[in-house]
Amino acid sequence: MADQGQSGLLDELNLRVTASVTEIPPVNSTAMTATERRASASLASIFALRMLGLFLVLPVFALEAGKYPGGDDTAMLGLAMGIYGLTQGLLQLPFGMASDRFGRKRVIVLGLLIFAAGSFVAAAAPTLQWLLVGRSLQGAGAVSAAVTALLADLTRDEVRTKAMALVGASIGLMFALSLVLAPVLVTWVGLPGLFVLTGVLALGGITVVLWRVPAEPDELKNQPRGRLSVVLRHAGLMRLNVGVFVLHAVQLAMWVAVPALLVQAGLPKEQHWWVYLPAVVLSFGVMGGTLFPLERRGYLRAVFLSAVGLIMLVQIGFLVQASGTTRLLSLAVLLFAFFCGFNILEASQPSMASRMAPPQVRGAALGVYNTLQSLGFFVGGASGGWLVKNYGTQALFAACAAAMLVWLLVAWGMKPPLNPARQAP
Repeated sequence: MADQGQSGLLDELNLRVTASVTEIPPVNSTAMTATERRASASLASIFALRMLGLFLVLPVFALEAGKYPGGDDTAMLGLAMGIYGLTQGLLQLPFGMASDRFGRKRVIVLGLLIFAAGSFVAAAAPTLQWLLVGRSLQGAGAVSAAVTALLADLTRDEVRTKAMALVGASIGLMFALSLVLAPVLVTWVGLPGLFVLTGVLALGGITVVLWRVPAEPDELKNQPRGRLSVVLRHAGLMRLNVGVFVLHAVQLAMWVAVPALLVQAGLPKEQHWWVYLPAVVLSFGVMGGTLFPLERRGYLRAVFLSAVGLIMLVQIGFLVQASGTTRLLSLAVLLFAFFCGFNILEASQPSMASRMAPPQVRGAALGVYNTLQSLGFFVGGASGGWLVKNYGTQALFAACAAAMLVWLLVAWGMKPPLNPARQAP
C-alpha cells in the first residue's frame, strides 16, 4: 500500500513537472508561451478599452463641448480638451513608482477606477467648468506605465517587441475605429452618453485585470526597489525618453494641419476615415513584415533609425504639399508612410525601454517614459496651434521635420539591448 501511495505521489509530481515544463520555451525561442499570449492579449485589451473610450470623445469634443454653458470661451474649451494630457503626464511617474512598490495590478485597478470616476463626472457635467474637472480626473488615472511594466514582467526579451506591438496595434485600431463611430454615436447619445460609455469601458478593463491578466511573477514581489536616480542616469533610457517626447509632439502637432490639407485636397471631413483607416491597417502589415524578422537578425537599430528618418521625410513631404497644390493621393501615401514609421517606433521603443531598465526600477523607468510621452502630446498640441496661427502651416511642418532631425542625431549613438534570439542573417 505504501508503495502504491508513493507511486501515486510520484505520478502526480511528474504530471505537475510536465505541466510546468510545457510553459518553458526552448532556448532563444521567439514563439510566445500560453502565459505570454494571455498576458499580451489581456493587457492589450485594457489599453484598447481605455483608449477607445478616450478616442471616441476626441473627434467630436470641440463641437459638442461648445454647446455647454461657458462653451463660447475658446481658451477654456481648449484647456478642457488638453487638461487630460497634462494630468496624465504629471501622474505617470508616481503611478509607475507605486507599481514597483505596491504591485502592478493594484495600481492599474486604482487608475482605472479614477479614470471611470472622471468619465462619469464629465457625463454629468452641467457646465464647461465641470467638464474640465471630469477630464482632469480622467487623466489622473495614469496607468500606462504600470500596464507596460506588467507586460514586460510577464514576457521574455525575445518576444517583448511582439507583445508591445500588439498593444500598439490595439491603440491604432481603436483610433481608426473611433473616427468612424464617434460621429454616429454622438447623434444617438450625445457627448454625455459617450462619457458614460467611456466609464463603462474602464470598468470592463478592471474585470480583465482581475480575472484575465496572469498573476505577477513571484520573484518580482520581494526584490529590493531601486532609486529613480538609476533611471535618470541611464543614457540609453534618456535617449528613448527624448525620442518618445518628440514622436508624440510631432504626431499631435501635425494633426493640427493634416485635416485641413485633406479638405483642401477635396475630401470632406466626414470622409477622412477613408484615408486614415486603410493607412493604419496596411501599416501594421508593413510593421509585421519588417520589424520582427529584422529584429531577430540583429538589425533593430537600423530599423529604428530608418523609422525615425522616414517620419522626418514625411514631414518634409507635408511641407511640400502645403507649399503648392495639395493632392489627395500624395497625402494618402504620406499618411501611410507616417503610420509605418510610427507603428514601428511605438512597438520598439517601449520594448527597448523595458529591456534596458533594471527590473527593480522598471515601473519608474516606464513612468518617466510615459510622462515624456504625455508631455509630448501637450506640447505638440499647444505649439502646433501656435505655429499655424502665427507662422502658417509650412512653418509647422518645417518645425516637425527639424524636431525629427534632432531626434535622429540623438538616437544615432544608441545601442539597443542585446537580443538573446539573434540569429545569423
